[in-house]
Amino acid sequence: MPAMMRGGVNRNLVVSIVLVFVTCGIYGLYWIYKLNDEITALSGEPGTSGGMVILLNLVTCGIYSIYWYYKMGQKVDIIKGQRGESSGIMFLVIGLFGLGIVNLALIQDTENHIVG
Repeated sequence: MPAMMRGGVNRNLVVSIVLVFVTCGIYGLYWIYKLNDEITALSGEPGTSGGMVILLNLVTCGIYSIYWYYKMGQKVDIIKGQRGESSGIMFLVIGLFGLGIVNLALIQDTENHIVG
């Protein structure tokens, strides 16, 4: 059972990545949903709800995810206390190369360090 603290959950990265592949991406949608809400709570910044992120990703055939990666990068910087850094740009570029699972792992790693 993952440990929960201050709005975040400490998840095992390897298990999460394996689950994304084993479930053909369904766990990835759940992971995005949960990460969005947890990172938004930890950063204290306003943002779109996890359900809306999933809906917008489905409606735009994944194009919204590029914007979402950028916004998550900004929130990760806020959580790390590095406001104004360039994680948003890094996540954007990684997402443009189709490596969204890497972004999810990086976001989760940040959350794990904060709550664990």
